[in-house]
Amino acid sequence: MSTSQNKMGVVQLTILTMVNMMGSGIIMLPTKLAQVGTISILSWLVTAGGSLALAYAFAKCGRFSKNPGGMGGYAEYAFGKSGNFIANYTYAVSLVIANIAIAITAVGYLAQLMEWQLSPQQVTMWTIIFVWVTTVANFGGPSITGKIGGFTVWGVVIPVVGISIIGWFWFDGAKYAAAWNPHNYGVFEALPKSISITLWSFLGLESACANSDAVENPEKNVPIAVLGGTLMTAVIYIVSTNVVAGIVDNPTLAASDGPFGLVFAQIFNPTIGKVVMGLMVIACTGSLLGWQFTVAQVFKSSADEGYFPKVFSSVTKSNTPLVGMIILCVVQTLLSLMTMSPSLSEQFDVLVNLAVVTNLVPYVLSMSALYVMQKVSNVPAGELKVTTFVALIGNIYSFYALYGSGAEAMLGGGLVTFFGWLIYGQVAGKKFDLKQPY
Repeated sequence: MSTSQNKMGVVQLTILTMVNMMGSGIIMLPTKLAQVGTISILSWLVTAGGSLALAYAFAKCGRFSKNPGGMGGYAEYAFGKSGNFIANYTYAVSLVIANIAIAITAVGYLAQLMEWQLSPQQVTMWTIIFVWVTTVANFGGPSITGKIGGFTVWGVVIPVVGISIIGWFWFDGAKYAAAWNPHNYGVFEALPKSISITLWSFLGLESACANSDAVENPEKNVPIAVLGGTLMTAVIYIVSTNVVAGIVDNPTLAASDGPFGLVFAQIFNPTIGKVVMGLMVIACTGSLLGWQFTVAQVFKSSADEGYFPKVFSSVTKSNTPLVGMIILCVVQTLLSLMTMSPSLSEQFDVLVNLAVVTNLVPYVLSMSALYVMQKVSNVPAGELKVTTFVALIGNIYSFYALYGSGAEAMLGGGLVTFFGWLIYGQVAGKKFDLKQPY
């Protein structure tokens, strides 16, 4: 039994929350936001507010839920077993798509580092290489994966936090102002153009509630850590991307495949820029390594419950879902080929938008189920009203983010989701007692 001595305090959990979010999501952000202009800071403010609402609501979900299975377990309170399935299914699909986007980010920085001019076919080839290398590296089991990921994440954290602190000495207000709205968008036109990419950098905030059993006084500390971690991450994101926009000319920044390497090269020298690019490649590789294992575990957990094919349940002596990893790697390879675009940036956009749309499905289901969850737990009326209102704000933001992802991503995400119900129809008839309501 755990004692208070070997449990995390609120400060440790807050730092862990920040590190979980500050993976590879931010690496391409300055470029993507530059394509809209510095008016994208408005999207940052909306996303920060929406993410805080989601973080608070997920902290409450983690506190009140008695069901296993993360967001699937949350959704089951209001939507039954079909809600459980759809939440875990769309989350799993989102992770598969996101892995390719992370691999593409690594390719972009590697190309900048090596000064390569890659064709679309070469970008795809290198993306597939990263996907397979990080999959094979996971064959050794979770302990190796965890150690590598814990080290490589600092390849992102150090440059991003560093530029947030020292970048102000090179910040040019006139350059920032000139980049405000290069395409003359209206406010309500500019907001959705960058909302999905800003949300992309916060995906994973829900995972911060997963280790509440290992935290001192979780009812008090988990919400504080989740909200505090999300808020501080938001500040670092907003500051770093906007500082970069005041250092590098907007057209140059908007065309870059390695924005953080570019800004450090401009501040110091090309050698420092290359060092930062190398750190980013390492960080992306480590992040992808961790997420490859995570997505295999998500599929394994769902297979163990009977929702996914049993082949994903198979594990080696080192507790590695080897067969599942290989299958998912093949799927990612095919998806990489299907999303090949004339530019790396274009391919990245397509994948990020689709990943965000599919990831928002379990978000909406979890937020919508929180009211029922609280009623089952006999939460006092005052707390119930506050939490339900915050969850509603989180849902409103989620729907706005869905809208901002664009019609193409919405169509793709919708097809993926509806296909999930087709699968569930087959699963339900085999797994559940049809005499019992579910």
